[in-house]
Amino acid sequence: MPGRGIVLHAIAYSDRSDIVHLYTDDRGRIASPVSYSRGRRNVLSRGLFIPLSVLEIEFAKHSSRNLYRMEECRLSFPTPMLSIHPVKNAISLFMAELLYRILQEGQRDEPLFEYLSGSVHFLEHTGKGIENFPLVFLLGLLHYLGIYPDRKTYRQGYYFDMVNGIFIGLIPGHPDYLSQDESNHLSKLLRLSYEDMELDSFSLDARVQLLGDILRYYRLHLPSFPKLRSLSVMQSFGLG
Repeated sequence: MPGRGIVLHAIAYSDRSDIVHLYTDDRGRIASPVSYSRGRRNVLSRGLFIPLSVLEIEFAKHSSRNLYRMEECRLSFPTPMLSIHPVKNAISLFMAELLYRILQEGQRDEPLFEYLSGSVHFLEHTGKGIENFPLVFLLGLLHYLGIYPDRKTYRQGYYFDMVNGIFIGLIPGHPDYLSQDESNHLSKLLRLSYEDMELDSFSLDARVQLLGDILRYYRLHLPSFPKLRSLSVMQSFGLG
């Protein structure tokens, strides 16, 4: 069974096998046992299963458990910069941990897969506006989670109501809202895409605030949203 998958996380099972968690185009999130047998002609390498690798895979469904065994796989496209470029590496580890923690098994969503695959490809090749990439990625992901803010409600001087995902003219009757300045920054960010993310140059302080605000929004709408260990590594590069 052919398919495509994005590596989220690999867990060592033994010296010659791992359990690899992937988000796939036609099965959603799955776990796949991978064996590194030296006797096979097409040996699978652990180097294929680094976070955010996009793979073309030949699956054989496991006969006794709800697992899919990979018989063959290869990279859809190489991503050397995600390993050797320190900033891109920090971003990719953050993205992989986020997705591993929030995507649930069985949630098939091909448009989401295409968004994630396209995001990985863009991160690998972009050289401009990279400091804004995590912010644009996080907001774009909200589309597929069904909790994207209504940016059309913004007016100068409005506040962002984080509970309802809209901009309003008065301070709401709960503490989960952004100030007027923070709301203005968010409204600008909501207009950006990967292709034009270098057009708005936010200060480091503004990026830090925006990243905190966006993650706070995730926590409000995804009650099981975890603390991300990779966040501090990404922040050490001034990315928020």
